[in-house]
Amino acid sequence: MADEFDYDLFTIGAGSGGVRASRVAAAHGARVAVAEEYRVGGTCVIRGCVPKKMLVYGAHFAEDLEDAKQFGWTIEGKSFDWVKLRDSVQADVSRLEGLYGQTLSNHNVTVYDERATITGDHQITLTSGKVITAKYILIATGARPMVPDFPGNEHVITSNEAFHLDAIPRRILIAGGGYIANEFAGIFNAFGSKVTIANRSETILRGYDESVRDRLLQISLTKGIEFCFHSEFESVEKQDDGSLLVKLTGQDARVFDTVMVATGRVPNIEGLGLESIGVATGRRGEIVVDAFSRTNVDYVYAVGDVTDRVQLTPVAIREGQAFADSVFGGVEPYAVDHSCVPSAVFSHPPIAAVGMTEGEARDTLGTIKVYHADFRPMKNVLSGRNERSLYKMIVDAANDRIVGLHMIGPEAPEIMQAAAVAVKAGLTKADFDATVAIHPTMAEELVLFK
Repeated sequence: MADEFDYDLFTIGAGSGGVRASRVAAAHGARVAVAEEYRVGGTCVIRGCVPKKMLVYGAHFAEDLEDAKQFGWTIEGKSFDWVKLRDSVQADVSRLEGLYGQTLSNHNVTVYDERATITGDHQITLTSGKVITAKYILIATGARPMVPDFPGNEHVITSNEAFHLDAIPRRILIAGGGYIANEFAGIFNAFGSKVTIANRSETILRGYDESVRDRLLQISLTKGIEFCFHSEFESVEKQDDGSLLVKLTGQDARVFDTVMVATGRVPNIEGLGLESIGVATGRRGEIVVDAFSRTNVDYVYAVGDVTDRVQLTPVAIREGQAFADSVFGGVEPYAVDHSCVPSAVFSHPPIAAVGMTEGEARDTLGTIKVYHADFRPMKNVLSGRNERSLYKMIVDAANDRIVGLHMIGPEAPEIMQAAAVAVKAGLTKADFDATVAIHPTMAEELVLFK
């Protein structure tokens, strides 16, 4: 690498994508530095999927303890301590943060715990005033929750603050219809909150198959979660007792203890100095990149949520790996395939999906075959829980290839990970049919579709 620069690579942002790119580049022999103004680990580790999944685990005990009665267990004096769970989760987040930092250190990556701004060609200036030069710059600053503009929006929280509440709110309004809104609705409902979801449209989980999202809506209503559709904020007013008077379009004014917005995420590009070297951004503020994560400035790259391609941690990690291998690994440059990416919603119960929805398949392929398995899991039967799972397989009628799998039910994401390999590989319905079932399991329904 050229010694005319302080570093071969300077990464702005130490989230999942930035950490992976930095350590892999360093392993390839590059001199690498990272700047992170908050905490190493990024959204996923610090205030996203990892602590959220821990809350999901904690929430599941509410139903598990109730279901245990029919399995012979007597549990007396059960109670829930939110502060204990909150603090346990944050302690583990700190542990993971330390491991991420250790990974960078073990690969001789220099970490600057301060904000970095691009101030010139190949030049970065830190908050401390230190000026650094780098042959390549990687932007991996992620995204943040978007808070709509309305009177009183300073009184709402986002998913960032939800992990640090002093107590579980008795009444909570969650605005949004996406995965974050539905996941936290299930969490707070299990912990005893009266949960209301307000959504500006009549559709939750846009982009997921209609059958599974309708099933989640039905189950959520049965669990006591309320939905207000075609509703947007008019105002939020703080009352003398600390409660919040909320006015939504088409609804009577109501009082809640906490209002949380989960109405999307926007790329973090403010203050990066992109304009100083002419890095192009898109309509939503995303950094525009090509298939190889390269911006219009040939030495500047971007990966992860800041590019607003697929906002998922594993995608950011793959983009970071591909960037580091392609630029520093001495291999033929390669791009990440963003098609057929599996995903999950850790709702109650969870959803998992890969490939086309039924609607997408009909529009794209024309003639398709659709298979359903609508069943009550064995555990629910014995416990007396009247909650049904739904698995759905979408097949291209022209060649028998499976083009989509959609599931809602216990452990759906765990089951889907292996099944997604088969869909990505282009296996057929006949391949699934030829596979012997593991009985009794929920996953066996995938090879028993008729």
